Amino acid sequence: MNNVVKQSLAGLRLMLVLTLVLGVVYPAAVWGVGQVVARDQAAGSLVASGGRLVGSSLIGQQWLGDEWFHSRPSASDYSGRTSGGTNLGPGRALDAEVVKRADAAGLGGAPAPADALTASASGLDPHISPAYAAAQVERVAAARGLDAARVRALVAAHTDGRSAGFLGQPRVNVLELNLALARLAAPSAG
Repeated sequence: MNNVVKQSLAGLRLMLVLTLVLGVVYPAAVWGVGQVVARDQAAGSLVASGGRLVGSSLIGQQWLGDEWFHSRPSASDYSGRTSGGTNLGPGRALDAEVVKRADAAGLGGAPAPADALTASASGLDPHISPAYAAAQVERVAAARGLDAARVRALVAAHTDGRSAGFLGQPRVNVLELNLALARLAAPSAG
């Protein structure tokens, strides 16, 4: 009996020490390093415009109306609480979803880039491809009464290259592009 009590107490002490180290000390250390090394990213990379919070540069959001560049479709309705793609495999359900997204993309029957038709794995991707942004230029320019060349230049200015010069693909952050567009000109009435 004495041996069982000793082992139980040793197990209890180990559990308390590991709870303290892994449940308090380690998370506090990671939080502290995040605050020192990458404060903006640790706070969620929040973006403000006109003194008001408008989103995060790390999480996609839905943009409605022809005067805005549209984000990549989201299987989770852009909810940061539920991240995830769809479970649709090849078949009628996926075909119907792609047709619905092609209509919603508002590209006037032009061929749509893949990211206009498919949701990202997380459903929260804040970026679109330069091809998808370019496909939306005419619609956005017409809705805002702007010269398409001016809107194209804005897209080019907000296109990021590959990370470290070779990782990933070129991309356009939709929130940042739309904020720059809003600063450029208000949409035309009518």
